Amino acid sequence: MNADWQLAWRRFAVMLVKELKQLGRDRVLLAFIVYAFTADIFLAASGVSLSLNHAATLVQDQDHSPQSRELLSRFQPPYFRMDGAVGQDAAALAALDQGRAMLVLSVPPQFGKQLATGQPTSIAMQVDTTNSVLGFLATSHAQQIVSQFGLESAMQRLGMGADAAHSLPNVQNDIRVWYNPNQEDSWFMGVAEMLNIATVFAVLLPAAAMVREKERGTVEQLIVSPLSPFGILFPKVVSMTGVILCGVALSLFLILIPLFAIPVKGSLLLFFALSGLYVFTTAGLGLFAATIARNLAQAGMLSILILAPMLFLSGAWTPPEAMPVWLRGLMYVSPLHYYLDIAFGILLKGQGLADLQPAILGMSAIGVLVFASGLLLFRKQFD
Repeated sequence: MNADWQLAWRRFAVMLVKELKQLGRDRVLLAFIVYAFTADIFLAASGVSLSLNHAATLVQDQDHSPQSRELLSRFQPPYFRMDGAVGQDAAALAALDQGRAMLVLSVPPQFGKQLATGQPTSIAMQVDTTNSVLGFLATSHAQQIVSQFGLESAMQRLGMGADAAHSLPNVQNDIRVWYNPNQEDSWFMGVAEMLNIATVFAVLLPAAAMVREKERGTVEQLIVSPLSPFGILFPKVVSMTGVILCGVALSLFLILIPLFAIPVKGSLLLFFALSGLYVFTTAGLGLFAATIARNLAQAGMLSILILAPMLFLSGAWTPPEAMPVWLRGLMYVSPLHYYLDIAFGILLKGQGLADLQPAILGMSAIGVLVFASGLLLFRKQFD
């Protein structure tokens, strides 16, 4: 038994070295891996923002009263940026259509007089909601500014000073932000992009490694060798898992932690262990693609078909709360959904095994099923 184990270990080591050497010869793929885990992560963390920042604002002041000037002066950075005035409605619409402005505020004539006499009045606000998230934020911030101005104007007309607001009944809204107190978008976008890249390579690299054997004609040599299908498959998956974990380490220690100050509140050992489990089990989807594909181009197309639902149903791009109920149920089929909970739980929340148990069990169950199915299809191909 000891001799059999030694022989199996030696075969595994030889095949592992073979896979790493083959990957090392593919310099284009290596360069793409390094780019994805460094430059792509940096661009995602630094260039993508979900907050409203200096939204270009134009004004159409048809009143020119002290009240209109006071209201418009409150649209200040960091949320808004005054880019000038327009005189006609057509010019305002043209600015919105051409993307030169995100917000156009129109103050009607007699605005100040109506406020002074207590008559109802209103202002028009046109918002470019091509980006629905930023458009919603711009509308919300503008409504708060106008509401506060209206309240202060009503109190002033009633002869109540600014200090009188403290004597009125009010609701104190104290907000406590946990895990990301400064609400840095780079923390979420950087980590989410790193997990997406790891998922892409977890499917693509094993598929590419197997399809290359078909293209080069070496798969026939492997079939007639004393190796079992598992002995051929296992070193490929292990080697690619190691490469992806090195890429994740590169992203964390070279980009995310030093450049964006992303905290690591939990155990890095636990994070890498669960990342290895996720990559290893997700590789079964790559084996499925490699079983069907005859060349690398077909494997790439099949990988895209597999990855698209995983990424969209993970919750990284669309919050689960924004999904329809029936689609939200399908989200639990995506292993990336559980991996996101694990990664953010360890890195930002400092969670341990006990807290992550539901996510670990869900990811493991799906992963084992996927890997077993991929291995079964791979065995049938050899038969």
